[in-house]
Amino acid sequence: MSNVLTDSALVFRREMMLVLRDPFSVIFSIVQPLVFLGLFGPLLGGSVPPAALQWFLPGVLVMICLFGTSTVGANLLYEFMTGSYERVVATPLRRSSLLIGRALKELAPLVVQATLITAVAVPFGFQLHLGHAAFGLLILGVFGVGVGAFSYSLGIATRKREWMFWGVQQSLIFPLLILSGMMLPIESGPEWMQVAARFNPLSFIVDAERALFANATFDAAVLKGVVVAVLTCAVGLIIGVRQIRRSTT
Repeated sequence: MSNVLTDSALVFRREMMLVLRDPFSVIFSIVQPLVFLGLFGPLLGGSVPPAALQWFLPGVLVMICLFGTSTVGANLLYEFMTGSYERVVATPLRRSSLLIGRALKELAPLVVQATLITAVAVPFGFQLHLGHAAFGLLILGVFGVGVGAFSYSLGIATRKREWMFWGVQQSLIFPLLILSGMMLPIESGPEWMQVAARFNPLSFIVDAERALFANATFDAAVLKGVVVAVLTCAVGLIIGVRQIRRSTT
């Protein structure tokens, strides 16, 4: 386990150095959630009174996590083109650390974004429960590693057809997002959408985050969210490691 953590830290450091060389992408990733908060937040005032921010902000954080970690495979496709992927997998790094380190790189801006949008929302009535918020970010971290691993696997599988990666990624992300009730209350939709939402794993993550940000530690939604996050992480890492081994044999 210590070797996995050490290797993951090395991969994370390498990936973050690449990000910091392009400050525009960092600035854009910080501003983006403020745009969603400013444009969507007022629209929810009549549908989820009286605490629209308390309901909406956790959904924004889940959305940032989902969009960020699901693009891990896209960055991998660029490495295939430049030949750097082959050099990385030739190192003695543990295969699981390649997945964890890359996913954590996509999650790192989430902490900054969460701090920023929370600081902006507090003067407008948002109630911050620091310990619960930290636990919520931990759940997102575990879930994000799993999503990143799935994205990494998809990148390997579509390395010769880049268009296919984006086709599959976009076809999955947006239905998951909408059916999770992340942006708008799913209760206001038709019955078939509500039924589909019950089978959407992202719904459990969104519900857990909203429960935690509402200071409800022992809510059943939190436990379900933890279970879904751990399962997503475990299955994603298993599939991801197998894909890496197949691509190098």
